[in-house]
Amino acid sequence: MVLGYLHCIGGVSGDMLLGAIVDAGIPAEDLQTELAGFAVGGFSISACRSHRGGVDGTLVSVDIGNEPRKFDTVGELIDTLEASDFTSSVIIRSREVLERLAQAEASVHGIKAEDVHLHELGTVDTLVDVVGTVLGMEKLGIDRLFCSPLPTGSGIFQSEHGMLPAPSPATAALFGMSNAPTIPPPGDILNAGEMVTPTGAAIVTTIAAFNQPAMHISRIGYGLGSRDPSAYPNVTALWIGESSSPVGVSTLRLVETNIDDMSSEMFPYVSECLFEIGARDVWITPIQMKKGRPGMMLSVLVTPELESQAVSIILNQTTTLGVRVTALDRYEAEREIVSIGTSVGKVAVKIKSIDGKPVAVSPEFEECRRIARQKKISLQKVFRIVQAAAEAELLDTGDI
Repeated sequence: MVLGYLHCIGGVSGDMLLGAIVDAGIPAEDLQTELAGFAVGGFSISACRSHRGGVDGTLVSVDIGNEPRKFDTVGELIDTLEASDFTSSVIIRSREVLERLAQAEASVHGIKAEDVHLHELGTVDTLVDVVGTVLGMEKLGIDRLFCSPLPTGSGIFQSEHGMLPAPSPATAALFGMSNAPTIPPPGDILNAGEMVTPTGAAIVTTIAAFNQPAMHISRIGYGLGSRDPSAYPNVTALWIGESSSPVGVSTLRLVETNIDDMSSEMFPYVSECLFEIGARDVWITPIQMKKGRPGMMLSVLVTPELESQAVSIILNQTTTLGVRVTALDRYEAEREIVSIGTSVGKVAVKIKSIDGKPVAVSPEFEECRRIARQKKISLQKVFRIVQAAAEAELLDTGDI
């Protein structure tokens, strides 16, 4: 399994992520070609070698011209994304980043996400940063991405909203939404400025897990920020390598509790809250408790960094007085999401492989549901069409 680790030495922004991807081996010209799939043009990507402090790396610039197209809402950005010619996996992940960004802005302004008015973020630059990062990580072959704690920055900086504190309210909201670990600026600098931008925060809190994996590092890319402060190197490092743990094994936490005094109507809501933070699985088992009373055992699988969030949700949203936590390893088949052409359009499907050989395919539910609604045909029919097309294209049906 190929792993990526973002070491956010000087923070993180969209341009810094693109710089790290280019420095790790994806030429800026290739990114420009890949991003030609956008339904809008009028931008160009350039890269140059430079340094920040004692670190040499790549500085990427996105030129959107003198009269760039403006997007008033995140919905307009998403519409442009979905009208573009990218794979389903890139569109789905990029849409998740944009939706998270909208939720953060909405929480700051106390309005609905669809009503958020974009300022600095309402340009093609935002799309290039988000989609370029998602696409670039795929091109580098990274299966799982991890991230270091994020430096908060300090002091104040100028924005289209006026003077803002560092981190900005939107960035701070993204920290809170994902329970991202944060650290003070290097050396507790009193006026470090903005070190993590909203776009950078939205990207890493959506596509990365906040812990450092055991890995054999094979290459490192350094993305440079536009500022060159004297107090610290304004750099995001991307480490790439293979897992040093057995392939297909994930370290997880099993969080459980027994409940016999809560209405069954409440359990679906608790499950929904747990899935929203990124739980791998949630299930409920009927059990018999003391004095013969019927009860329910709530079980949740989460990564180690989500353990405290899962415990907090269970303690606050249920009647239980305590939970159990068990560390465990889960053996996992290799999986990959690809986009295939079918008679109902392009659809993302998940491939299950064992020892590098595809053994099963599964259509992505949300993609099939979207097609069923758009084309006004039954969901079951869409699944049958996509399943048959995926098996014919991706599996050796002679072995079935």
